[in-house]
Amino acid sequence: MKKLVIVESPTKAKTIGKFLGKDYYVESSFGHVRDLPKSKMGIDIEGGTFEPTYTVSKDKTAQVKKLKDLAAKSDEIIFATDEDREGEAISWHLAHILKVKPEDAHRIVFHEITKHAIDEALAHPRTIDQKLVDAQQARRVLDRLVGYELSPFLWKKVARGLSAGRVQSVAVRLTVEREREIQAFIAEEYWTLEGLFQDEKKTFPDPVVAKLQAIDGKSLKKLELSEKGTVDTILTDLEGAVYTISHIEEKATTRTPPPAFITSSLQQAANNVYGFSAKQIMRLAQQLYEGIAIGAEGSTGLITYMRTDSTNLSEKFVTETNAYIKHTHGDKYILDTPRVYAKKAKGAQEAHEAIRPTDPARTPESIKQYLDDHQYKLYALIWKRAVATQMAAAKLNKTAVDISALKYTFRANGQTCVFDGWLALYPENIKHEMLPVLAQGQTLVCEALKPEQHFTKPPARYSDATLVKALEERGIGRPSTYAPTIGTIEARGYVERLEDKRLKPTDIAMVVNDLLVDHFKDIIDYDFTALMEQNLDEIATGERDWQPIIATFYHPFHENLVKKEEELSREDTLQIREVGTDPKSGKPIFARIGRFGPFVQLGDKEDEEKPKFASLGKGQSVQTVTMNEALHLLSLPKILGQTEAGEDMTVAIGKFGPYIQIGKVYVSLKDDDPYTVTLERAKEVVAADKEKKAKALIKAFDAEERIEIREGRYGPYIKAGKINAKIPKDTDPTTLTLEQCQELIEEAKKKPKRKWAKKKKSE
Repeated sequence: MKKLVIVESPTKAKTIGKFLGKDYYVESSFGHVRDLPKSKMGIDIEGGTFEPTYTVSKDKTAQVKKLKDLAAKSDEIIFATDEDREGEAISWHLAHILKVKPEDAHRIVFHEITKHAIDEALAHPRTIDQKLVDAQQARRVLDRLVGYELSPFLWKKVARGLSAGRVQSVAVRLTVEREREIQAFIAEEYWTLEGLFQDEKKTFPDPVVAKLQAIDGKSLKKLELSEKGTVDTILTDLEGAVYTISHIEEKATTRTPPPAFITSSLQQAANNVYGFSAKQIMRLAQQLYEGIAIGAEGSTGLITYMRTDSTNLSEKFVTETNAYIKHTHGDKYILDTPRVYAKKAKGAQEAHEAIRPTDPARTPESIKQYLDDHQYKLYALIWKRAVATQMAAAKLNKTAVDISALKYTFRANGQTCVFDGWLALYPENIKHEMLPVLAQGQTLVCEALKPEQHFTKPPARYSDATLVKALEERGIGRPSTYAPTIGTIEARGYVERLEDKRLKPTDIAMVVNDLLVDHFKDIIDYDFTALMEQNLDEIATGERDWQPIIATFYHPFHENLVKKEEELSREDTLQIREVGTDPKSGKPIFARIGRFGPFVQLGDKEDEEKPKFASLGKGQSVQTVTMNEALHLLSLPKILGQTEAGEDMTVAIGKFGPYIQIGKVYVSLKDDDPYTVTLERAKEVVAADKEKKAKALIKAFDAEERIEIREGRYGPYIKAGKINAKIPKDTDPTTLTLEQCQELIEEAKKKPKRKWAKKKKSE
């Protein structure tokens, strides 16, 4: 009989299967096979145990049956899912489904998908780690409790389709607070003064560039030269001044390479260098980890596991890397002893390795032909960073020269590279700023003084990289959560990705964030969220039990939620901003959030006349929309003019976009701006639509209600008022009689209307 090895992904199964051969079945679970039910909470709250009830996911029933069939004809079952909490939980669920006691299970783990790593793992199996499973269950239960109870609250008080979560809501809070910093920012003017200096005989190849550094020996701060008048005074003082080198400082420095990537640093680097999103980076890393064909070598994993907090490198990798560096760069680039990095991030967990290539000799260029452009870029980034960690430090010479005149001191900085070391492989932006040979006391000639005006800039919006960094610094989230968190807040409409790929919070994010900050402080508090992550880490190490932690959180949270549901009305939660007063009607204009998003409103609901509404356009915000913009939006609907028959031709914007209305006829305005479309252009659009519909008309009957046979998007159909009837495929629509059409219409009326299921966004 064979042995059954279960992994998470089919790609990984295929790669490992080639290593293990005919004595093994290697099959994938396709990720999680069991989860909490979608139709109900699935957690024992009333009993106080918070025990979850799991069900096999509908889309996994066929795969579960396949695994059961393979298990029945195998003499050993080996669980080989990823070595993190999610992977441990997947193995635990599989063990229950296959009726294997977790304490008797054969569990193997590996950090890379290579034959050596798989053989080593098989030689040293362990049991399922219940502590890791408990930590994963605790996180899942927490997220279900928050999402399943708080999300419906948001639907009632703000808008349908919203969601809340421990980590995602904190990520939204970060983007909202940054946006408000930007909105509140007031630019301040400041100046810099730069001098260009030569020696008296003008022998320097290029002038020495020095910036005004100090006045009366006191170093200048950014805003001290706050206006042009101050700079003009300095320029007047320096007219005819003598410039002398007052001080020269030379310093030899060394630079050591940064540690190999962990999940967060890889996401930050790949986002900064290539603009890849966190989600894209993890997808590419997964592909490199699971293995791709490398020529005659067959399939093999190219990098180690990509969800990790550890900067450790295996002894095997260090030894192989040392040999590679010696062979390609020479003895002076190798280290006498391996370089080791300490991990200082909050909450560092699972004892993985750093993200590194599985074989340092497999250079990016040697496998470029087997990778797509994005895979190659990410692999090259990982390979260079990891190999560079074991190279000699770079040696630099830094020079600072002070040039003084009267009470003013200018400083010129120079830098030269004495030995490139690791920079030969992993270059950074090291400027080689050569200074000529200078001597203290030497007199220089000032060829020009160049004042330059600047303005302070607001803090930048978060990118994927900076948001990951902010979460990591606060101890919020873990390697497996960063990319999904950013993906979730973008998918749920809390942030929009701008052209520069930075994340801007939407109006709905502002409203939801303020509601949570004001009424559910713990859910969105940075320290509380970080503490909860620490609790989960302590569950994973066996220091704490998970149920008491859930109970301590849930009961106060639930009581507060019930209280807020009674206290708060929808009007209390929505941010309504008065933009101004309409000059024509004298009515107030408001900007606010509605069921379908942000809009402006003319008039109050207490007015006799119904208020007028207009949705905000792309890039507009409730917080910043101006009076002119609001009036422009409220200018629709408007009458463009009349048709030849004397009917009003109106342009407006509806639920499905801009349109032209003539009586009961509506024509979509797809390619034109409704605010600027002319009467002539509108007539052209209506005429084109009429011609299109005429061409689509196959046949018509003028009975009590006009019946038409039309050519539609999905084939011919019968239309009678609001009823559309399908024509059988084997029927020629041109041969249908009035009676046959009426029969098909009656059949269509009897069919139940299709109910569109609304997706629950409770988590």
